[in-house]
Amino acid sequence: MKRYAIIPARYGSTRFPGKALATLFGKPIIRHVYEKVVESALFDEVFIATDDERIRQAAEGFEAKIVLTDPSLPSGTDRCAVAAKELELTGLIVNVQGDEPLIESTALEALCKAFEDPEVKMASLMTQLLNKADYHNPNVVKVVVDKLSNAMYFSRSLIPFNRDNDSRMRYFRHVGVYAFHHDLLQEFVALPLGYYENIEKLEQLRALENGIKIRMVETNYQGIGVDTPQDLEAITIKMGS
Repeated sequence: MKRYAIIPARYGSTRFPGKALATLFGKPIIRHVYEKVVESALFDEVFIATDDERIRQAAEGFEAKIVLTDPSLPSGTDRCAVAAKELELTGLIVNVQGDEPLIESTALEALCKAFEDPEVKMASLMTQLLNKADYHNPNVVKVVVDKLSNAMYFSRSLIPFNRDNDSRMRYFRHVGVYAFHHDLLQEFVALPLGYYENIEKLEQLRALENGIKIRMVETNYQGIGVDTPQDLEAITIKMGS
């Protein structure tokens, strides 16, 4: 099965407009992500799907393959689906967020390997939540899984509730990198907005609300997604240490 990585990158972020082009050690964030994905050597091709001419021009500067998409698309997953359909990609489609400049090849490889199980049609990453300060941070999405490591629920709240204060409890943070079989990707974006998806503002809940299983792959990757200028400062400190 062929593997393709698509990196969605929009300009109009609410909390950090133009973050894809924000400079990190002399390179725009989107270039860091693209180079990390290409260097992993896991994919037949890597594309950037963007809605903005400025991002397109920057990506052309480092010879990335680019797909221009409609700015009205509601999510990065929709952007990936449109790009995959336009390019007629079949096989495994991996959505690597354009704001994950620390993404590691080991995490991407583990995600791809999940599809060696023929029952897996959608998968994502999770990592142990180590920072207690993030337990009640709504910007840090938590996930609980069943015995097969399929997601049971995602929430901005801390889950599960540790009623008896069991010291063995491990909490997991969702890392927003998704992989889809190409058919399921198109099916997913065609589904209507889910009730809990709308409540939590988490698109992955649309899959669970429609009976689509998401295989969660545990990783040690503790990257920082860039949602705010403060996140960029944190990454600068982490990469410089």
